[in-house]
Amino acid sequence: MQVRAVLTPEIVETFQRDGYVVVPDLLSAEEVEHFESAVTGAVRRRREGIDVAPLAERSRYQQSFIQCMNLWEDDADVARLTFHQRVGQAAAELLEVDAVRLWHDQALYKEAGGRETDAHQDHPYWPIAETASITAWIPLVGSTIASGAMGYVPGSHLVGMRKFVNIFFGEPEDILTDPEISGVEPVFVEVPAGSIAFHHGLTVHLAKPNTTDRDRAVHTIIYFPDGSTRGYPFPHFSVDRGSIAVGETIDSDATPIAFPRPDGEPIPPLPAVPLRIGGSIAARKIIEPSALPGGAGGGTRTLTDRS
Repeated sequence: MQVRAVLTPEIVETFQRDGYVVVPDLLSAEEVEHFESAVTGAVRRRREGIDVAPLAERSRYQQSFIQCMNLWEDDADVARLTFHQRVGQAAAELLEVDAVRLWHDQALYKEAGGRETDAHQDHPYWPIAETASITAWIPLVGSTIASGAMGYVPGSHLVGMRKFVNIFFGEPEDILTDPEISGVEPVFVEVPAGSIAFHHGLTVHLAKPNTTDRDRAVHTIIYFPDGSTRGYPFPHFSVDRGSIAVGETIDSDATPIAFPRPDGEPIPPLPAVPLRIGGSIAARKIIEPSALPGGAGGGTRTLTDRS
């Protein structure tokens, strides 16, 4: 039986042209309230026992947001959001594929007073050969310019740039000055609770600082098309937990099918290999810049596959 589309052709066309789009009202008010409580609780539990320095004493990256990955493995209610079928179907429709897998989920909580998020592309951090990936950015209390709204460089996913920008340590390179996109102003987008912003893995994006007195609570879900392969040897738990070698299809229980889920199994079983990482990417050695395309400085390369 054919599944009814959740998106209009206009929304899909906007995403393909700009590399980002806001889909209104994908979640109900009741769902948003429930999932905000679930994700916030999971973040709090993940951070229990961690000695957190005052905001001003942290690294630039740690001042940008609290990051907790793979929260679906900690909490069944978070898993229900991560594997929410309307959200997953929207991602599949935007990528124009039949099925998508989960790369990982993550909470990104920009604390009150948190600094801006530096401009970057997501896909260069992941050893996926193909370039079709997409993030669902779900503001659980809505996002405003004041609270840390996301900004996107329109069309930047189409210029052939795949550049590693080290936003984790030190002061990152300003990717906005690259010739491919210089002069194209980021568009900052406020997203009300219940709506979801999607962006392509090659879309250059950034975020405003949070100048409010309330944390900007966001849950994100990263999807990639079923059938994608590992393209690079640099370590990442999403492929290493399943012992996926370079050139092999990424299809382990660490990256389960997100949409469509089998009937009667809305949430997949937990991966066989436990997650052995902390709550912040800055505390992990999962990215080795020297192993990334372009070497330690990141660099650029021309893409032959613009899927």
